[in-house]
Amino acid sequence: VPQGYWPVERHIEDICRAMGFDSIACRKKNYLRPGELHPFSTAWSEGREPVPEIIQTVGLDQCIERGKAAIGWDQKYNNPEWHTVPGAPNLRKGIGIAAVMQGTAIPYLDMGGASIKINDDGSFNLLVGATDLGTGSDTVLAQMAAEVLGADVEDIIVHSSDTDFTPFDVGAYASSTTFISGGAVVRAAEMAAEKIRKRAAMMLSGDDKEKYAPEDIELRDKAAFAPDGSSVTLREIALHSLHKTEQEQIMGIGSYYSPVSPPPFAAQFAEVTVDVKTGKVIVDHLVMAVDSGIIVNPVTATGQIEGGMAQALGYAVCEEMLYDEKGQAREKDLVDYHIFRADEMPKMEAFFIQTYEPSHPFGVKAVAEIPMDGVAPAVGNAIADACGARLFDNPATPERVWRALKNG
Repeated sequence: VPQGYWPVERHIEDICRAMGFDSIACRKKNYLRPGELHPFSTAWSEGREPVPEIIQTVGLDQCIERGKAAIGWDQKYNNPEWHTVPGAPNLRKGIGIAAVMQGTAIPYLDMGGASIKINDDGSFNLLVGATDLGTGSDTVLAQMAAEVLGADVEDIIVHSSDTDFTPFDVGAYASSTTFISGGAVVRAAEMAAEKIRKRAAMMLSGDDKEKYAPEDIELRDKAAFAPDGSSVTLREIALHSLHKTEQEQIMGIGSYYSPVSPPPFAAQFAEVTVDVKTGKVIVDHLVMAVDSGIIVNPVTATGQIEGGMAQALGYAVCEEMLYDEKGQAREKDLVDYHIFRADEMPKMEAFFIQTYEPSHPFGVKAVAEIPMDGVAPAVGNAIADACGARLFDNPATPERVWRALKNG
């Protein structure tokens, strides 16, 4: 996807400049709207017959407006005074945008399973096959279970990744964990919650066995509440189920797959400074505003966006695998293959525009891969805005920028 967006968004920007179109106004006229056909759904298959999909949620317009405000687009775009740097005649500043979309899992193929049981202290064991690669998925899945069960996140003990005893999961790929594995967790938690409400109704009804129905019971604050405010704790429910009347192990299982792949959308903005004498590019500011549906954990989701932009920044300006005539890699260490150090990073900002995706029980969409998509073309467009250099290859090394300037 990053490789595809580099030519697409650079080409769109070149069209805008050749035709005298405003970069943002042109994109707004052409991007997808809710209710329109998902253009890729008639082509992808992964071994299955493609099934046309209709896109339900698109927050791209709000993403663009939020990103514009954060980077100061209206004050900088087409402002000749801003494009120059006082006291530095060789430096030019530029600003660029890229509008992108991604997928959420692979429809009819990706599937995850989950199981959850209550322990005698009111805590829960959650078993999922999903693997936490450092993205915080264990925490996010625990949050989803806790929300359904009325428990604290700390009460959800997550066991993940071990295929010897966890349910099946297709894997942590394709931006699928929160969507697919999370859907399985919600279903398992809902099954357990139904049994908890049934047990709580029994306990709270007492001798009047039909005083409360399970659907009357609300789970919150680590307890089950009847309409009159009376309650029993999850711990009391667990002990009652294990040791009292009609003994049972309260647990739930669930699996989830999706017939659709609802795309997240994002607006990526970049601000750069270019030395027109040497071709050197400094990326000063990156802003990304993302529609990823409902955000379960803003901290971990923001980390995904910032981490993805950091990776994509290398793809934009410095990381490249080159080979000699014998097919051997030229760069073999992190001296010659340069990745950004902490003190070289630009200012980065991430924002979320929340939409509720109806195909998922929690309204979520993907967040993991989309930050990789827009940085390179936004930087390339910012370079064109700064000095007119039209780049067709990336990364934007000083030599490539210098040659683009020389070639007009």
